[in-house]
Order: sequence, then structure tokens, then C-alpha cells
Amino acid sequence: MTGLGVLDIGGTHVTAAHIDARTWQLSRAAHRVDLDAHAGADAILDAIASAAAGTQEMAWAVAMPDPFDYARGIGRFQDVGKFEALDGVDVRAGLARRLGLTPDRISFCNDADAFTVGEWLVGAGRGATRVVGLTFGTGVGSGWIDAGRVVDPGVPDGGRAHRLTVDGRPLEDVMSRRAIRRGYAASGGDTAADVREIAGRARAGEQRAAAVLAHALHSAGRALAGPIADFGADLIVVGGSMAQSWPLLGPWFAEGAGARGLPPVHVAADSATAPLVGAGYVAVSTSG
Repeated sequence: MTGLGVLDIGGTHVTAAHIDARTWQLSRAAHRVDLDAHAGADAILDAIASAAAGTQEMAWAVAMPDPFDYARGIGRFQDVGKFEALDGVDVRAGLARRLGLTPDRISFCNDADAFTVGEWLVGAGRGATRVVGLTFGTGVGSGWIDAGRVVDPGVPDGGRAHRLTVDGRPLEDVMSRRAIRRGYAASGGDTAADVREIAGRARAGEQRAAAVLAHALHSAGRALAGPIADFGADLIVVGGSMAQSWPLLGPWFAEGAGARGLPPVHVAADSATAPLVGAGYVAVSTSG
């Protein structure tokens, strides 16, 4: 296989492209379509298929967020606030029918795994062997890679950082977009401010904003330092919307890690392209 179609499905959009399996580069510009994660199942599948329409691809590799049965291609989005209409839906069959393909021509992998593989292959993780990818945004995503192979480190369960706890609470109750906004509002801050604005206010010297962000990043560092050290990571690659503020956030994350310390941390070279590249690589490397 010299190339295939790749899809990256997010909470607000789906991106389609073609990956050249000889160079691991996108061979044409990506096509992005808006996606409503709260729509009905048919509307979601129609939107995904519309991003891929007209490309004549014979196979597709799809980067999909948790919770999802990746082997069977079935959604498990119960009580997670996104894609709940796809809970129990055979997404593989639905996409195959819309794209005029047999279901076996569509494969799935976790979006954080795809991001990590893509950055290992052509991005900020290039040259390293054991790489941990962390995505900080709506929630906390994580991928664990050994020489390009996705592995389960054991802790966190299945390699999924959102299953970690800190101070008896799920990590995403403390470190996520919703948790940071909630904490900022509870401290007397602007209830409409998003994380980017809160980070900007912290840079400008607002102590309230800095305290909320420091608490979130300290918590993430405390929860993740042990698993990262036990995995023997050579490198961490950070992506997601919060990576844009990593010069501000990174020191707090390192402080939270404490005595366990961290390997070098690099900001992703291209958070948008990496999941597309990684999804293609995983599909090709596991197809034979």
C-alpha cells in the first residue's frame, strides 16, 4: 500500500487527507469540515463522510477519540458529553456504506495514539525510541510509543491518562478545559473566559488566573510523573490547544512531577497533521 485516506475526528471538526506511505507526508491539502458532536448519529456520520467525499480512496484510517471499540469500530460514548448518539453504533459499517467501501477497508485508532505516532515519525519526537504524547485541551489524552509501536504501559489502564486520579478525583476533574474554567469562575474570575484568555491574564500578572492554572498543571504533573518514569520515556511531546501556552504552563507541570522528574518535554511540531500521519502509519504497520 503506497497511500490511503486518513481522517482525524475531533469534537468540533473532522479533517480528511491522503497520506503517502513512502514519505509519510500528506500528498494533498487536508479538507476540514465542521462537526457537531451533539447531533444525531446520521448527521455525525454524514459530516464525517462529507469530509472524505469525492477522493476515490480505497481505504481509510481513522483517528477517533475515546471511548471507542477500535477493533470492532463501535462507539462507546456513554455519559461523556460528546458523540453520545454514536453509543452502540457500528461506525465502521456506517462510514463504509456512505463511502462505497467494504467495512474491512476502514480501520480505527485512538486519536492520542495517532498524535504520538505522528510526532514520533515526522515531528518533535523524531529520533527518540520511547515517547509519551500528551494532549491537553478539552481533556487529557495520552499515547505511549515504543519505536513506533503503540503500547499499553499498564498504568494508566490502557494508556489512557483520563483514567488516572489525583487526590481521589478523576484527573480531568482538575485538569481539563471545563475544570480550569470552572475553577477560574469559582475564584471570582470572568465566567466567560476560556483557557487561552485565562492564560493571557496569568501572563499579565493576574494572580487568580495563575493560581487556577498552576493547580491544574501541578495535578497533571503529580498524576503523570510516576507512569512516565516507570515507562522509561526518552521524551514527552505535548499537543492540544493548551500546548500553545506551554512556556507558561510547562514549569508548573514540572513542579507537579516533583522528585520523579521528567524527561525532556517538546511542544508538538504540528498537532493538526500528526494524528493524520499517525493514523496512516498505524493502519499500514498493522495491516500485514
